[in-house]
Order: sequence, then structure tokens, then C-alpha cells
Amino acid sequence: MQPIRTFTVVPSLPERLEPLRTLAYNLRWAWHHETIELFRRLDADLWESTSHNPVLMLGRVDQHTLERLAVDEGFLAHLARATEDLSDYMSEPSTWFERTHGPTDGPVVAYFSAEFGVTDALRIFAGGLGMLAGDHLKSASDLGVPLVAVGLLYQQGYFRQRLNEAGWQQEEYEPNDFHNLPLFLERTPDGTPLTVRVEAVREVIAQVWRAQVGRVPLYLLDTNLEANHPDDRGITQHLYGGDTEMRLRQEIVLGIGGYRAIEALGLRPRVFHMNEGHSAFLGLERVRRLMAEHGLSFAEAREAASAGLVFTTHTPVEAGHDYFEPPLAERYLASYARELGLTFDELLGLGRQRTDDDAERFCMTVLALRLASRSNGVSALHGEVSRHMWQTLWPGVPAAEIPIGHVTNGVHFQSWISRETNALYDRYLGPRWRDEPADRDTWARIEHLAPQELWRTHERRRERMVGFARDSMRAQLLRRGASRQEIELADESLSPEALTIGFARRAATYKRPTLLLSDLDRLARILNDAARPVQVIYAGKAHPRDEPGKELVRAVAELAQDERFRRRLVFLEDYDMNVARYLVEGCDVWLNNPRRPREACGTSGMKAAANGVLNASTLDGWWDEAWRAAEGAREPIGWAIGDDQPHEDHAYQDQVEADALYDLIERDLVPTFYDRGTDGLPRAWIGRMKSAIASLNPVFNTHRMLQDYTDSYYLPSAARFDDLTADGLVRAKGLATWRGRIEDAWPTLAVALDDVGPAGEYRVGDHIRARALVDLGGPAPDEVSVEAFVGRVSVAGDIVEGRAWPMRTAGQVGDRWSFEADDVRCDASGRYGCSVRVIPRHDDVVTPFIPGLIAWAASV
Repeated sequence: MQPIRTFTVVPSLPERLEPLRTLAYNLRWAWHHETIELFRRLDADLWESTSHNPVLMLGRVDQHTLERLAVDEGFLAHLARATEDLSDYMSEPSTWFERTHGPTDGPVVAYFSAEFGVTDALRIFAGGLGMLAGDHLKSASDLGVPLVAVGLLYQQGYFRQRLNEAGWQQEEYEPNDFHNLPLFLERTPDGTPLTVRVEAVREVIAQVWRAQVGRVPLYLLDTNLEANHPDDRGITQHLYGGDTEMRLRQEIVLGIGGYRAIEALGLRPRVFHMNEGHSAFLGLERVRRLMAEHGLSFAEAREAASAGLVFTTHTPVEAGHDYFEPPLAERYLASYARELGLTFDELLGLGRQRTDDDAERFCMTVLALRLASRSNGVSALHGEVSRHMWQTLWPGVPAAEIPIGHVTNGVHFQSWISRETNALYDRYLGPRWRDEPADRDTWARIEHLAPQELWRTHERRRERMVGFARDSMRAQLLRRGASRQEIELADESLSPEALTIGFARRAATYKRPTLLLSDLDRLARILNDAARPVQVIYAGKAHPRDEPGKELVRAVAELAQDERFRRRLVFLEDYDMNVARYLVEGCDVWLNNPRRPREACGTSGMKAAANGVLNASTLDGWWDEAWRAAEGAREPIGWAIGDDQPHEDHAYQDQVEADALYDLIERDLVPTFYDRGTDGLPRAWIGRMKSAIASLNPVFNTHRMLQDYTDSYYLPSAARFDDLTADGLVRAKGLATWRGRIEDAWPTLAVALDDVGPAGEYRVGDHIRARALVDLGGPAPDEVSVEAFVGRVSVAGDIVEGRAWPMRTAGQVGDRWSFEADDVRCDASGRYGCSVRVIPRHDDVVTPFIPGLIAWAASV
């Protein structure tokens, strides 16, 4: 290949249209309806064909069109409004964060994620994790949270899904042209591209791009550089592509390279948020940098680094966590362990649940949990499941007290609510629904919304969705070379008036997309009822290496060709943000039936609810939380499939819940939808829509989520980091010394429950005295907390639903210390048990539950 010199060609815009460039390069347009309409007005067909990419669009739009619009006063007025709105937004002097917490100098938080779904034009996302990350940034921007973000810039991103004639998923990869995307290449003061270097067997160089997401910069690392070895250029080739080794290399670049990029940019955030375990290496890199800067030991630097590390886990499914075999980890991390002052086995132990198990694989989630001072799941149920899932990290600690909390996910309303619904909410609720979506009083005003207006708005959305689905099916068939008759049949599929159920999500076995297909004869009767028809729209991708998931896609696609279902059941290819938007806006029911408790959250249902679409779901993820919280609502908020009881027999559970789903559709959904008054309105259905909007929208939005993270995670972590690193890191050093001394002495500590009495029965509310004798070994009495632990006794003889009661020092008895409490009580009747435990105590620890440091009474 002949050597060439590259250069970049940019669109030639008339001077009066130059503000279009500013609008195109700030991704705030992705959630600003008026700016989107401006780009549509420029060229509606080109807007669609460029996958809603205004930068590419400006390079392709006909020059005569630009010249015509440059003298179109209506277009120029629209452009001026959008430009002024962006300027006002970016310079807003009083954001929520500033009003609540005051101004800051630079970013407080760096948010790391392997994928970001900000817009379908920037294809660096695969599914729910990326959508959540994108919405996280948008709300951070709206609220003024001082946050920057870091990810990888994939050359081909996630795949496009195409189905062959047999319904089998085929993966197609389209390269991202970075120079025709809303991206800036970061440069050094001399104009050269900013790069960072990491060791991944060889030295790998990554350059840094920036996507501006409103007020939030998103920095993306790209290794596709000529200076890199050909194998290393492919590190940022595919999202979740390649083998396990490629995954490890990507995560080294994301975590270590991403941290170095933040430093190279001159940024000094105090808090680093790891969104899933993919970026956990950043915790080790932060430790390494603190060691180098301040001459610290690993233990000292770890205390300081951990203070500012936040970790969010997103999956209760074992396969969703990254594990690496020890030999592979050693190849890539052995030299890095030496830089940290650790043996390789010590480094491996940080990623193992049992640090002394030489056969155990290295897990990124375990690494993140061990390093972060604050960890959380993404719904109340998921937090509970995660505490059980990772309980072995904290041996001896009851599951309820495992230090993994939860911050329930939300969705960014402006990104997912339709134009019509946006206008409707503005008219009836005022602007506060956008600015302060967590305000319940604002959403309560939905009761005053005229039923006919809500329903007509929803009908228009359904009609638009059906048109989109028909166009999509026509395009699918044309790509496959289908016959003219098949294409004409596609144009007759679905009805703009029929009850429409949507099921769209990643195709995974635990999500059970085929649960509705369990009894095909019964399903055919439901769908083809001439008087009260029902139709189902499916969409969803299977991971390229998930053969069972691909089989689910094939089964649905094959059934869609069956004569009994051809007009009433369809599968739309290539589920992405654009497809999702049509479905969550236009369906009547959003169906979600994962096998409890395998769904961490499930934000697609929140997107539907924001548009007034009703959810029918098993009690899993966010719906378990929503269903319980709305039990007192005036009208039901949707439907629950099955119950919340665990089932060991999955086949039996599937059969029971399939029957329950069919019953629900036949006996409740269909009658409620088609029961119309003389005005043609399904008033009971509309009542449920209003109830869902009023009950769910104040809670399940990312503004509330970001406020929770800011107040309960980010700012406390920043304050603790400041405390531990002040005055030459004296408190971090002291904490490390204390922890080392406590860990060394802990094996000699012994506890005996001396007395619980007097014996006999107690009445509810009576006070009980407890006494214990503790041989502390090395620690002083004020360095531990001694607690009476009281709770119901299970049939297995274990204390369940226990509560800890502090015990006070009562002097020494020989070599042991006596501790007692006389205010222990039981608030309900039943068989109770009492034990005593000892845990470390220090003012600078976030949680007293340090792995391996809990001692229980050995005898009674």
C-alpha cells in the first residue's frame, strides 16, 4: 500500500447556518426535541438514513438546500431558538447541584463504563447497561453534577442483527467513522493527539476522543493506531467481541488507560464510579499512582484510594461477571503486581472470593467489591440478591448486613418520552415534570388530564409505531429477497387499533421471551379474536456467542411466519435505541417475564411507563419494588404475573406462570382494553395509565437516581477521600496501620456468651439482659464493637432477621473483658435466639464489616 497523508474535510456551511455545527457537536440535541426537529427540517430523509447523525448529515446535505435555508427566515428563527436554548443550558448559573451543594472547582466524579448509549448515532453500546450509562450522563448534565465519563471508542461497536430466511440471527458489523461523528480528538498544547500508554504484554497506545454530552465530557479511548501492534489495534475493535483474552485486554485499557487519560487531561476527580466490573482495574491504578506520588505502601495507598471508589454491580446472573484463569491473568498482570509491591498471588487474591484457593479464577466484580468503599445493586431486590450472591466475601456476616446497598435505576425522561406526550405533560403539569421529575405533587396533577386527550395521544403513538413496524418488516423482507406476495402481506400486518403487547430486550434464556408461546392454540385464539384482537411485537438481540439465546430468536421469528400468527405477531430486526423508542411509546402493554430473581432492574419497562404504557411483569427487578410501593394506589398501575415465591423446579415455574399470563390477558387485559363507553374511551384502562404515571414517574427517573448517588455515594466518598488524604495522608496511613494490627491480632480473639437471662418466657417489648466475656487479644476495648445479636430462630437452628444491640464495657474478669446490655428486646412473638459478635471499630471505616474480621461467640 502506498504511503498517504491524511486530512479531514468538514462541511461547508453558509455563515448564517454555522450554528448548526455547534448544535451537532453537543449531544444535548439527543434529548432536545426542538433541536431534533430542526435537523429533521434540514432534510428528513437524510436524518433517517444517517441514523440520526447530524455531523454526517451536514456533510451530505445538498449544498443548494443549505443555500436555500440560509435565506429561509422560518428556518433561521428555528435555528436561533435552538442555539439560544443550548447557550442558556450550558451557562445556567443555578443547577440543582449548585443550589444544593454549592459550586465546585473541577469535576468531583469520574464515571467509567464499558458502553454508553447516548444516541443511536454513536454505536458504542449493546443494551441496558449502555442505555443506563447514557441516561446517567444526561441527568448528570441536567442537574449540573460535576462529573466526567470514560469509556472505549469501538471501531465497529456492537453488531447489527439480520435474520436469514430460517430466522437465525446473523451479525453484521459496520465501522464507525470517527471523523463523521459528534466527536473531538483531544490534543496536547502543541496540537498533537493526546495519548496514554498501558502495558498489555506489549506497550499499547490509546488516543483520547471526547463526546460532549451537554455539560458532561465523555472521554473515549481508541487503540486503532498505526503505532500499535496489529493485534493491539483491535483492542477497541468490537464491543464485547473476541475471546476472554481480548476482554481482559479491553478492561486493562479501560481501567488503567482510562485512569491515565483522566490524569493526562489535567483532571483530578476525588471519586471514581465503576459502572459494572469491567473498569475495576482503575482502582489498582489509583493505588499505584498514590504510592508513586506520596511514597506510600500498598496498604496505605489502598485505604486512600478505596475512600473514593464507588462500584455498581448490574447482574445477578453468574455468566454476567468477568472471570479470568490464573495463567492468563499472570501473563498480563504479573509485572503490574510488582509495581504495586505485591506478589502475583496477592494480586490474584484481590479478585478471589477465597483468597487462598489457588484454583479459583480472578473475578473483576470481586476486585471491585474488595477495593470500593461503597457498593450497590440497581434495585431493592437486586441489592438483596447481590448480598446473598457475594456473601462469601464477608464470612460470618449475615446476608442482610453485607455492605452492598442499592440505588434503583431510572430513565432519562426527555430521551424516551414521545413528542406528543412531552407536549401533553407541558400543558397539564408545567415545566417542573422535566426539571424536577422526582416531585410527586407535580405528577399527581395527571389526574386533571382529560381522558380523551391522553387516549388520543396514545392512539397516535400506536399508529406511528405500527407504521414503523410495517416499514421495518418490508425492509427486512427486501434484504432477504422475499417474494412480492410476502412483502404485500407485511404491509397488512398489525392493526393501528388492536391491543398491542411489546416484548423487546436482550434475548437470554432467563428472560423467557417464549413464555407467551407456551400454548400456541390458546395464543392463536387470543390473537385472532375478530371482536377483540391482540397483537405482539417482539425485538431483541442475542449475544453472538449465546446459542440458546439465538435459538429463542429463531423460535419467535419462525412463529411469526406461521399462517395463524402472520398478521398478529412480528419480530423486528436490530433492536436498538430507535426501535426501542417506537415500541415504548406505542405499545399498550410492556411485557416482561424474567425468571425471578434473575433481572437486576429492567429499565425498558420504566421507559414505557414514562409514556403511560402499562407494564405486565413478573415480580422481579424494578417491578417488584414498584408493585409493592403502589399497593395503596387508587387504581392498579399494571399487572403482576405470578407471585414472589422462589421455585426450584424451573419447568414447573414456567408452566404455572405461562398459564397465569394467559389468564391475565384473557380475563383482565383484553376486557379492560375493549370495554368502551359511548365516547369510545376505555376509561378503566385510562385510569390505570394515570395511576401508573402518577405512581411510577416520580421514582423511576435518572434525576432521582443521580440525586441518590450524589447525596449517598459521591459526596460522602469525596469527603472521606479528602479527610484521609489531608495533611500528608496521615489518616490513611493511620488507618492502614490500624487495619494491619487488627488483622494480625484477630485470630486470637475469643468470645463467649456468658449469660442471657433470666430464663423463661418474655412478653413482646420486655427488656432482656445479655452478658459476654471477650478475650480481645491485641485490640483495646474501644477498637471493637461487641453486640448482642437477637432474632427469630429458623427450623435449621439459625438466627434469621436478626438485630444487633450494642453492648457496653463492664470491666475485666481475669484476662477477659466483660460486656453487657440490658435493653435488648423482641418486638414480636415467637422463638428467639441470642448470640454475641465482635467487629472492628474505627472512625475512618465506612462499614465495620471488613472481610474476615468478625468473631461470634464460640459457646453458650
